[in-house]
Amino acid sequence: MYTQPELKKIIDTSLVNLSYNTESERLTDPVRYVLSIGGKRIRPVLALLACNLYSDKIDEAVIPVTGLEVFHNFTLVHDDIMDKAAVRRGFSTVHTKWNVNQAILSGDVMVFMTNECLLQSPAHLLQKVFRIFNKTATEVCVGQQLDMDFEKAAIVSRAEYLRMIELKTAVLIAASARIGALFGGADDREAELMYEFGKNLGLAFQVWDDILDTYGDKKVFGKTTGGDIIAGKKTFLYVRAMEIATADQKKKLHELYAADSDPAVKVKEVTDFYDQLRIKAFAESLMEDYHRSAMEFLDKAGVAADRKAELIQMAGSLSGRDH
Repeated sequence: MYTQPELKKIIDTSLVNLSYNTESERLTDPVRYVLSIGGKRIRPVLALLACNLYSDKIDEAVIPVTGLEVFHNFTLVHDDIMDKAAVRRGFSTVHTKWNVNQAILSGDVMVFMTNECLLQSPAHLLQKVFRIFNKTATEVCVGQQLDMDFEKAAIVSRAEYLRMIELKTAVLIAASARIGALFGGADDREAELMYEFGKNLGLAFQVWDDILDTYGDKKVFGKTTGGDIIAGKKTFLYVRAMEIATADQKKKLHELYAADSDPAVKVKEVTDFYDQLRIKAFAESLMEDYHRSAMEFLDKAGVAADRKAELIQMAGSLSGRDH
Protein backbone atom coordinates (compact mmCIF):
# COMPACT_ATOMS: atom_id res chain seq x y z
CA MET A 1 0.00 0.00 0.00
CA TYR A 2 1.21 3.49 -0.87
CA THR A 3 1.20 6.46 1.50
CA GLN A 4 0.03 9.94 0.58
CA PRO A 5 3.58 11.40 0.56
CA GLU A 6 4.72 8.60 -1.76
CA LEU A 7 1.85 9.23 -4.15
CA LYS A 8 2.36 12.99 -4.08
CA LYS A 9 5.98 12.45 -5.05
CA ILE A 10 4.88 10.23 -7.94
CA ILE A 11 2.45 12.90 -9.15
CA ASP A 12 5.00 15.70 -8.77
CA THR A 13 7.45 13.70 -10.87
CA SER A 14 4.78 13.01 -13.47
CA LEU A 15 3.97 16.73 -13.69
CA VAL A 16 7.64 17.61 -14.21
CA ASN A 17 7.87 15.07 -17.02
CA LEU A 18 4.77 16.27 -18.90
CA SER A 19 5.15 16.73 -22.64
CA TYR A 20 4.09 20.19 -23.79
CA ASN A 21 4.32 19.66 -27.57
CA THR A 22 4.42 23.34 -28.45
CA GLU A 23 7.01 25.64 -29.99
CA SER A 24 5.99 28.63 -27.83
CA GLU A 25 7.69 28.91 -24.46
CA ARG A 26 5.63 32.02 -23.75
CA LEU A 27 2.55 29.81 -23.91
CA THR A 28 3.94 27.06 -21.72
CA ASP A 29 6.01 29.03 -19.19
CA PRO A 30 2.87 30.03 -17.21
CA VAL A 31 1.76 26.38 -17.27
CA ARG A 32 5.09 25.18 -15.91
CA TYR A 33 4.92 27.95 -13.33
CA VAL A 34 1.45 27.17 -12.01
CA LEU A 35 2.18 23.43 -11.88
CA SER A 36 5.44 24.02 -10.00
CA ILE A 37 4.26 26.27 -7.16
CA GLY A 38 2.98 23.44 -5.02
CA GLY A 39 -0.40 22.34 -3.88
CA LYS A 40 -1.47 19.18 -2.09
CA ARG A 41 -2.26 17.33 -5.36
CA ILE A 42 -5.50 16.27 -3.67
CA ARG A 43 -7.30 14.98 -6.75
CA PRO A 44 -4.61 12.77 -8.31
CA VAL A 45 -3.44 11.50 -4.92
CA LEU A 46 -7.03 10.63 -4.03
CA ALA A 47 -7.41 8.89 -7.39
CA LEU A 48 -4.29 6.81 -6.80
CA LEU A 49 -5.39 5.98 -3.25
CA ALA A 50 -8.73 4.81 -4.65
CA CYS A 51 -6.89 2.73 -7.24
CA ASN A 52 -4.63 1.29 -4.56
CA LEU A 53 -7.69 0.45 -2.50
CA TYR A 54 -8.56 -2.24 -5.05
CA SER A 55 -5.18 -3.06 -6.59
CA ASP A 56 -1.50 -3.03 -5.68
CA LYS A 57 -0.68 -1.84 -9.19
CA ILE A 58 -1.11 1.84 -9.90
CA ASP A 59 1.25 2.38 -12.86
CA GLU A 60 -1.43 2.60 -15.55
CA ALA A 61 -3.31 5.23 -13.56
CA VAL A 62 -0.46 7.67 -12.94
CA ILE A 63 -0.42 9.65 -16.20
CA PRO A 64 -4.21 9.79 -16.66
CA VAL A 65 -4.81 11.05 -13.11
CA THR A 66 -1.97 13.54 -13.52
CA GLY A 67 -4.32 15.03 -16.08
CA LEU A 68 -6.86 15.66 -13.31
CA GLU A 69 -4.29 17.85 -11.57
CA VAL A 70 -3.58 19.74 -14.79
CA PHE A 71 -7.30 20.35 -15.27
CA HIS A 72 -7.74 21.48 -11.67
CA ASN A 73 -4.93 23.99 -12.09
CA PHE A 74 -6.49 25.22 -15.32
CA THR A 75 -9.66 26.04 -13.39
CA LEU A 76 -7.59 27.94 -10.82
CA VAL A 77 -5.85 30.01 -13.49
CA HIS A 78 -9.17 31.11 -14.98
CA ASP A 79 -10.93 31.44 -11.60
CA ASP A 80 -8.18 33.77 -10.39
CA ILE A 81 -8.82 36.02 -13.39
CA MET A 82 -12.54 36.14 -12.66
CA ASP A 83 -11.96 36.66 -8.95
CA LYS A 84 -9.21 39.26 -9.53
CA ALA A 85 -7.06 37.26 -7.11
CA ALA A 86 -3.43 38.39 -6.81
CA VAL A 87 -2.09 35.48 -4.74
CA ARG A 88 -2.40 31.70 -5.05
CA ARG A 89 -0.53 29.36 -2.68
CA GLY A 90 1.59 32.28 -1.56
CA PHE A 91 2.73 33.11 -5.12
CA SER A 92 1.57 35.64 -7.69
CA THR A 93 -1.31 34.38 -9.80
CA VAL A 94 -0.63 33.80 -13.50
CA HIS A 95 -2.54 36.83 -14.75
CA THR A 96 -0.68 39.00 -12.22
CA LYS A 97 2.76 37.65 -13.12
CA TRP A 98 2.08 37.81 -16.87
CA ASN A 99 -1.22 39.36 -18.01
CA VAL A 100 -4.87 38.38 -18.41
CA ASN A 101 -4.65 37.37 -22.06
CA GLN A 102 -1.63 35.18 -21.41
CA ALA A 103 -3.39 33.53 -18.47
CA ILE A 104 -6.47 32.79 -20.57
CA LEU A 105 -4.48 31.23 -23.42
CA SER A 106 -2.12 29.26 -21.19
CA GLY A 107 -5.11 28.03 -19.23
CA ASP A 108 -6.76 26.90 -22.45
CA VAL A 109 -3.78 24.76 -23.45
CA MET A 110 -3.93 23.01 -20.08
CA VAL A 111 -7.31 21.53 -21.02
CA PHE A 112 -5.79 19.85 -24.07
CA MET A 113 -2.85 18.65 -21.98
CA THR A 114 -5.43 17.03 -19.71
CA ASN A 115 -6.92 15.21 -22.68
CA GLU A 116 -3.49 13.94 -23.72
CA CYS A 117 -2.99 12.49 -20.24
CA LEU A 118 -6.42 10.83 -20.21
CA LEU A 119 -5.80 9.33 -23.66
CA GLN A 120 -3.15 7.15 -22.04
CA SER A 121 -5.82 5.22 -20.14
CA PRO A 122 -6.04 1.50 -20.99
CA ALA A 123 -8.31 0.82 -23.96
CA HIS A 124 -10.98 -0.92 -21.88
CA LEU A 125 -11.34 2.15 -19.62
CA LEU A 126 -10.74 4.98 -22.07
CA GLN A 127 -14.33 5.72 -23.09
CA LYS A 128 -15.71 5.38 -19.56
CA VAL A 129 -13.00 7.59 -18.06
CA PHE A 130 -13.42 10.24 -20.75
CA ARG A 131 -17.18 10.37 -20.25
CA ILE A 132 -16.78 10.75 -16.49
CA PHE A 133 -14.26 13.53 -17.02
CA ASN A 134 -16.26 15.41 -19.65
CA LYS A 135 -19.42 15.33 -17.54
CA THR A 136 -17.45 16.50 -14.53
CA ALA A 137 -15.65 19.27 -16.42
CA THR A 138 -18.99 20.63 -17.62
CA GLU A 139 -20.38 20.53 -14.08
CA VAL A 140 -17.35 22.44 -12.80
CA CYS A 141 -18.03 25.18 -15.36
CA VAL A 142 -21.68 25.31 -14.30
CA GLY A 143 -20.57 25.63 -10.69
CA GLN A 144 -18.29 28.53 -11.55
CA GLN A 145 -21.10 30.24 -13.44
CA LEU A 146 -23.39 29.87 -10.43
CA ASP A 147 -20.65 31.28 -8.21
CA MET A 148 -20.42 34.36 -10.42
CA ASP A 149 -24.22 34.67 -10.57
CA PHE A 150 -24.41 34.56 -6.79
CA GLU A 151 -22.05 37.53 -6.48
CA LYS A 152 -24.83 39.73 -7.90
CA ALA A 153 -27.74 38.01 -6.16
CA ALA A 154 -29.27 39.72 -3.15
CA ILE A 155 -30.14 36.41 -1.48
CA VAL A 156 -28.62 32.96 -1.98
CA SER A 157 -30.29 30.07 -0.17
CA ARG A 158 -28.35 27.37 1.62
CA ALA A 159 -29.56 24.77 -0.90
CA GLU A 160 -28.44 26.95 -3.82
CA TYR A 161 -25.04 27.53 -2.27
CA LEU A 162 -24.44 23.88 -1.44
CA ARG A 163 -25.40 22.87 -4.98
CA MET A 164 -22.92 25.41 -6.33
CA ILE A 165 -19.99 24.09 -4.29
CA GLU A 166 -21.00 20.53 -5.12
CA LEU A 167 -20.55 21.37 -8.80
CA LYS A 168 -17.60 23.73 -8.55
CA THR A 169 -15.51 21.73 -6.09
CA ALA A 170 -16.94 18.41 -4.94
CA VAL A 171 -17.69 16.71 -8.27
CA LEU A 172 -14.06 16.81 -9.42
CA ILE A 173 -12.91 15.26 -6.15
CA ALA A 174 -15.70 12.68 -6.50
CA ALA A 175 -14.78 11.91 -10.11
CA SER A 176 -11.14 11.50 -9.11
CA ALA A 177 -12.11 8.85 -6.57
CA ARG A 178 -14.37 7.09 -9.09
CA ILE A 179 -11.77 7.10 -11.88
CA GLY A 180 -9.08 5.85 -9.52
CA ALA A 181 -11.31 3.01 -8.34
CA LEU A 182 -11.98 1.99 -11.94
CA PHE A 183 -8.25 1.89 -12.64
CA GLY A 184 -7.93 -0.41 -9.64
CA GLY A 185 -10.47 -2.83 -11.11
CA ALA A 186 -13.49 -1.84 -9.04
CA ASP A 187 -16.91 -2.65 -10.45
CA ASP A 188 -19.49 0.06 -11.06
CA ARG A 189 -21.09 -0.34 -7.62
CA GLU A 190 -17.77 0.08 -5.84
CA ALA A 191 -16.85 3.00 -8.10
CA GLU A 192 -20.16 4.67 -7.22
CA LEU A 193 -19.43 4.27 -3.51
CA MET A 194 -16.09 5.96 -4.06
CA TYR A 195 -17.80 8.75 -6.00
CA GLU A 196 -20.18 9.42 -3.10
CA PHE A 197 -17.28 9.24 -0.67
CA GLY A 198 -15.42 11.83 -2.74
CA LYS A 199 -18.43 14.08 -3.19
CA ASN A 200 -19.11 14.32 0.54
CA LEU A 201 -15.43 14.76 1.21
CA GLY A 202 -15.36 17.56 -1.36
CA LEU A 203 -18.29 19.30 0.30
CA ALA A 204 -16.60 19.05 3.70
CA PHE A 205 -13.39 20.36 2.16
CA GLN A 206 -15.10 23.40 0.61
CA VAL A 207 -16.96 24.33 3.78
CA TRP A 208 -13.66 24.08 5.64
CA ASP A 209 -12.05 26.27 2.97
CA ASP A 210 -14.80 28.85 3.49
CA ILE A 211 -14.02 28.86 7.20
CA LEU A 212 -10.31 29.22 6.55
CA ASP A 213 -10.83 32.15 4.19
CA THR A 214 -12.13 34.15 7.11
CA TYR A 215 -10.41 32.53 10.08
CA GLY A 216 -7.26 30.95 8.61
CA ASP A 217 -3.63 32.04 8.73
CA LYS A 218 -2.26 33.34 5.40
CA LYS A 219 1.21 32.00 6.23
CA VAL A 220 -0.21 28.50 6.60
CA PHE A 221 -2.82 28.41 3.85
CA GLY A 222 -1.21 30.64 1.21
CA LYS A 223 -4.20 32.88 0.57
CA THR A 224 -5.07 36.36 1.77
CA THR A 225 -7.33 36.11 4.82
CA GLY A 226 -10.74 37.47 4.04
CA GLY A 227 -10.19 37.36 0.31
CA ASP A 228 -13.76 36.23 -0.33
CA ILE A 229 -15.11 39.05 1.85
CA ILE A 230 -13.01 41.63 0.01
CA ALA A 231 -14.19 40.23 -3.34
CA GLY A 232 -17.81 40.22 -2.19
CA LYS A 233 -18.14 36.45 -2.67
CA LYS A 234 -20.93 34.71 -0.84
CA THR A 235 -19.37 31.87 1.13
CA PHE A 236 -21.26 29.47 3.36
CA LEU A 237 -20.57 31.80 6.28
CA TYR A 238 -22.37 34.63 4.51
CA VAL A 239 -25.24 32.41 3.40
CA ARG A 240 -25.76 31.07 6.92
CA ALA A 241 -25.61 34.56 8.42
CA MET A 242 -28.28 35.81 6.03
CA GLU A 243 -30.33 32.72 6.84
CA ILE A 244 -30.62 33.46 10.56
CA ALA A 245 -30.13 37.23 10.76
CA THR A 246 -32.91 39.67 11.61
CA ALA A 247 -34.03 42.14 8.96
CA ASP A 248 -31.81 44.84 10.45
CA GLN A 249 -28.85 42.47 10.64
CA LYS A 250 -29.32 41.40 7.02
CA LYS A 251 -29.29 45.04 5.98
CA LYS A 252 -26.12 45.59 8.01
CA LEU A 253 -24.29 42.60 6.51
CA HIS A 254 -25.34 43.62 3.01
CA GLU A 255 -23.96 47.11 3.64
CA LEU A 256 -20.71 45.74 5.02
CA TYR A 257 -20.25 43.48 2.00
CA ALA A 258 -21.07 46.29 -0.45
CA ALA A 259 -18.88 48.89 1.26
CA ASP A 260 -15.82 50.15 -0.59
CA SER A 261 -13.86 50.50 2.60
CA ASP A 262 -10.34 49.63 3.65
CA PRO A 263 -9.98 45.85 3.05
CA ALA A 264 -8.61 45.11 6.53
CA VAL A 265 -11.42 47.07 8.16
CA LYS A 266 -14.03 45.38 5.98
CA VAL A 267 -12.74 41.90 6.85
CA LYS A 268 -12.68 42.66 10.57
CA GLU A 269 -16.20 44.11 10.59
CA VAL A 270 -17.68 41.15 8.68
CA THR A 271 -15.78 38.67 10.85
CA ASP A 272 -17.06 40.36 14.01
CA PHE A 273 -20.58 40.13 12.57
CA TYR A 274 -20.13 36.38 11.99
CA ASP A 275 -18.82 35.96 15.52
CA GLN A 276 -21.92 37.62 16.96
CA LEU A 277 -24.10 35.05 15.18
CA ARG A 278 -21.80 32.09 15.99
CA ILE A 279 -21.53 31.26 12.31
CA LYS A 280 -18.17 29.51 12.52
CA ALA A 281 -19.47 26.85 14.92
CA PHE A 282 -22.41 26.07 12.66
CA ALA A 283 -20.16 25.79 9.61
CA GLU A 284 -17.85 23.44 11.49
CA SER A 285 -20.85 21.29 12.42
CA LEU A 286 -21.93 21.05 8.78
CA MET A 287 -18.40 20.13 7.79
CA GLU A 288 -18.48 17.31 10.33
CA ASP A 289 -21.77 16.07 8.89
CA TYR A 290 -20.27 15.81 5.41
CA HIS A 291 -17.17 14.11 6.75
CA ARG A 292 -19.36 11.59 8.57
CA SER A 293 -21.29 10.85 5.38
CA ALA A 294 -18.05 10.36 3.46
CA MET A 295 -16.87 7.85 6.04
CA GLU A 296 -20.14 5.93 5.79
CA PHE A 297 -19.68 5.46 2.04
CA LEU A 298 -16.04 4.45 2.48
CA ASP A 299 -17.08 1.96 5.14
CA LYS A 300 -19.35 0.24 2.59
CA ALA A 301 -16.47 -0.33 0.16
CA GLY A 302 -15.86 -4.05 -0.16
CA VAL A 303 -12.20 -4.19 0.80
CA ALA A 304 -10.32 -4.94 4.00
CA ALA A 305 -10.40 -2.18 6.60
CA ASP A 306 -6.62 -1.84 6.74
CA ARG A 307 -6.53 -0.84 3.06
CA LYS A 308 -8.69 2.19 3.87
CA ALA A 309 -6.29 3.74 6.39
CA GLU A 310 -4.70 6.29 4.06
CA LEU A 311 -8.06 7.38 2.68
CA ILE A 312 -9.39 7.83 6.21
CA GLN A 313 -6.36 9.93 7.10
CA MET A 314 -6.69 12.02 3.98
CA ALA A 315 -10.38 12.60 4.60
CA GLY A 316 -9.60 13.80 8.10
CA SER A 317 -7.02 16.30 6.95
CA LEU A 318 -9.25 17.71 4.21
CA SER A 319 -12.13 18.13 6.65
CA GLY A 320 -10.19 20.18 9.15
CA ARG A 321 -10.05 17.41 11.70
CA ASP A 322 -6.29 17.72 12.22
CA HIS A 323 -6.25 21.49 12.83
